[in-house]
Parts: sequence; C-alpha cells; structure tokens
Amino acid sequence: MICEPFYTDGRSGQILRDMGCTNVIHEKEYDFFEMVDKLDYDIIISNPPFTIKKDIMIKLKEIDKPFILIMPCSVLVTKYIRDLYRNDIQIVLPKKRIQFYRLGTDNEPAYNGKSCFECLYYCYKCNLPRQINWLT
Repeated sequence: MICEPFYTDGRSGQILRDMGCTNVIHEKEYDFFEMVDKLDYDIIISNPPFTIKKDIMIKLKEIDKPFILIMPCSVLVTKYIRDLYRNDIQIVLPKKRIQFYRLGTDNEPAYNGKSCFECLYYCYKCNLPRQINWLT
C-alpha cells in the first residue's frame, strides 16, 4: 500500500495508479501532519511541498516508515538531514533534470519548461544496493 499524502491537484495519485499501483492512499482531505501516522500503508512516495520540507522530514523520522521523496539536491547538505538521517538516507539520481508541471494543467511545464534546480530521490528504509544509486 502506497501513501501519497500531498494531494495538490490529485495528479500524482493518478500517475501511481496508471503505473499499476492498485493500492494508493491519496485523498484531498488528509492533513499530512495529522494523518500520516494513523494510516495503514507500506511506503510513502511523494513530491512534497518544498516550503515545509524540514517539518516533513522531522515528522517522517518520528513515524519511521519507508519513503521515497523528490526534493532539491540542496536538501542533502542541510544540518537537519545530517542530524536526523545521517547514514540512513539513500539517494537515487535521475538520468536527467526532473521537470515539473503547473498545477491544474494537463502538461504545461512549470519554469518555462526548464527547472532551475536539480532534484534527487531521497529514500529511507528502501534497502537499495548502495547509498548512492544512479538511474541509467
């Protein structure tokens, strides 16, 4: 069971379902900080709001469940990541820069089609083969 706790426009939950994930929790009414430790799921997969990423990472450490999150590269060198996850975070590097779409559009690129920052997949308790994993 996958939990995608950040609803925004609902698109990410549908993308997971389109990829064949049949058990996805992705509901508009959920408040991450109130519900994430009350729901029954195996892993969180999300592109969380970057504006509250520190609070999200603190809460995720509290509940101690596996996750895969898309976040900027700069998160990796923050003190809070070092203090919270020191040797527990695994990184997956995408083949190319992740592009984002404007909320509420079908395929309209954000940032004029060129994201101005790099993102990584931050993984916790995913048992990947290495600490740093390259997608090819």
